[in-house]
Amino acid sequence: MPILDSRRKISPLDLNKNVKIGVAFPLDEVNLFEGTQTVKEQVKSNLINLLLTVKGERVNQPRFGVGIRNLLFENKVNLEGLNENIKNQINIYIKEISLINVTVRESQDGHKIFIIISYRFKSDGTRDAVQLNFN
Repeated sequence: MPILDSRRKISPLDLNKNVKIGVAFPLDEVNLFEGTQTVKEQVKSNLINLLLTVKGERVNQPRFGVGIRNLLFENKVNLEGLNENIKNQINIYIKEISLINVTVRESQDGHKIFIIISYRFKSDGTRDAVQLNFN
């Protein structure tokens, strides 16, 4: 009978609570000075940043970003194209996770977009999700 390895991988950065990993989103008076304390928190923050960044906005990485905010005032949004764009951007720029599912849908009245991204951390296999709602 095979023995399962039940050890969990922990990043050494997560062990020192005096070290901040990076910047948390949204940028406000709390997150700007607190930052993220674990690698998993920072990956989630990086994921949100990727979704909100417009292509060409990030210096030296002109292809980085999904640019969801540019879609807010469009009459009709190509949901399938947006879904593929999100998947491609995550696969290129967020190497720490494996995508489980990306769901992009509109509200019944067509005035809101809901994006749900579920993923698994490659380091230890734990699952997490992010949901963004745009009006």
